[in-house]
Amino acid sequence: MTVRLATKTDVPEIMALINEVVPAMNAAGNFQWDNTYPNARVFEEDIERTQLWVAVTDDEIAGIAAITTDQEAEYADVGWDINETAIVTHRLAVNPKHRGKGIAAVLLAQAEHEAIKRDIKLLRIDTNTANEATKRLFPKLGYQLAGEIGLGFRPNLRFYCYQKAL
Repeated sequence: MTVRLATKTDVPEIMALINEVVPAMNAAGNFQWDNTYPNARVFEEDIERTQLWVAVTDDEIAGIAAITTDQEAEYADVGWDINETAIVTHRLAVNPKHRGKGIAAVLLAQAEHEAIKRDIKLLRIDTNTANEATKRLFPKLGYQLAGEIGLGFRPNLRFYCYQKAL
């Protein structure tokens, strides 16, 4: 498996991955994503900002993660100082046929690598309260639950916020 920055030519394959992930999420009762979000434009913007990473295995994109410093205003609701720079992972997804191979952990390790490289001491991430896989994964990787929030751009959903100090 290799992890690299995404390119614009990856967008069709990334959207194919999303088209596999969203129905699997919804079938598990997790409605964090749908047919409007995330979309190709969001990923194109991530690529333009040099913040979208892909995990490639068996010559295909098996997982993605936007590794950013973008913090939602609502993060302050769990007591976080959102003016403090943190590496924040958004849009973490693994193709269902590649689950159980450690791909999400590898992408989160890339986030940690980026934090160390930039001398940033905090990692943050949020997940829908119904996302059972990430609720198990994040604590295993050293993330601590900070609390629960709503996000204005995803009304009627609740999210758990996790943080890891380096």
